[in-house]
Amino acid sequence: MKEDKILLGMKKRGWGKGKWNGFGGKVEEGETIIEAAIREMKEESGLEINDLEEKGTVIFQYLDTRKLLEVHIFNVLKYSGEIMESEEMLPQWFDIKEIPFDNMWADDIYWMPLFLKGNKFKGEFVFENNDKLSSYKIETI
Repeated sequence: MKEDKILLGMKKRGWGKGKWNGFGGKVEEGETIIEAAIREMKEESGLEINDLEEKGTVIFQYLDTRKLLEVHIFNVLKYSGEIMESEEMLPQWFDIKEIPFDNMWADDIYWMPLFLKGNKFKGEFVFENNDKLSSYKIETI
């Protein structure tokens, strides 16, 4: 985030293609979650993270594929560089009053307002048919 804007990326391929999303991905062998977040941000947006803070942990369950994902959500406090498009993501700054929730994952509208207010949170979201939200619970911590 910077001032009253948030950086999102349009996913160009793979899981979530065509949706605006945050930046990140899988932790590689030998990496910590923080190291993975820093690496993924650089690879997907061109920005170098200099300081970040964990704000939330969300568990996603996909009933059709029996996939279970644990996602850690960070706020980047300091960064350097300029945004650039990658093979996977097209980064774009959005005014926080104009976040494109209608073209994002269905869970984002529930946890992102907590994130934007600076709250720490945890949540669980259950999806059917890969992208239909069937249930959720979210709480500040």
